[in-house]
Amino acid sequence: MDINNLKFDEKGLIPAIVQDYYTKEVLTLAYMNRESLEITVKEGYTCFFSRSRQELWRKGETSGNTQKVVSITSDCDRDALVVEVIKNGPACHTGAESCFFNGEYAAEDVTPFSYKGLYEMLAGRKSNPKEGSYTSYLFEKGMDKILKKVGEESTEVIIAGAKGDRAETIYEVADLAYHLMVMMVEQGIKPEEITAELAGRHVIDRKVKQERMK
Repeated sequence: MDINNLKFDEKGLIPAIVQDYYTKEVLTLAYMNRESLEITVKEGYTCFFSRSRQELWRKGETSGNTQKVVSITSDCDRDALVVEVIKNGPACHTGAESCFFNGEYAAEDVTPFSYKGLYEMLAGRKSNPKEGSYTSYLFEKGMDKILKKVGEESTEVIIAGAKGDRAETIYEVADLAYHLMVMMVEQGIKPEEITAELAGRHVIDRKVKQERMK
């Protein structure tokens, strides 16, 4: 990485947007000076410059919530950075996973969806059952019922796929995905663990391909 290509402001700083490598969630906005960026690249973990304390600070130095750097990308003007990290613990000093949690505005005609949001909703139905909720009903019946539904929905996906009905297949895959996430909540498996597993397989596949090309 050639730091000389970057444009630091009049105070010698450059904004760094820190993003979760697996979920792509924005974790925080911090600042780096030349020294902290050099440390980040050399050590492989985020190091920032505190504007309030006027000193360097390595993320997780006291909390243990470190951030392993995966990639650093600059914008078109090279005066801002996106730092993708694998985080070890919450990113925010409040204990929140991300510093961005205050909802200020949401368009009424758009309903945002994320697997993380769905997972959290399902987890909420488990910890705080709601009368009349199908999800709460599944958790109440337990793993045997949940696994039965996963099996039934898997069969429905196969049938729809075999018919070549695209719309029906999408519908059934969504049903299966929902019930799989209910099963994950019941077992305490988080979406990022699945993402990490898939990412690990991707790395393995890439290494295999590289070996074959030699």
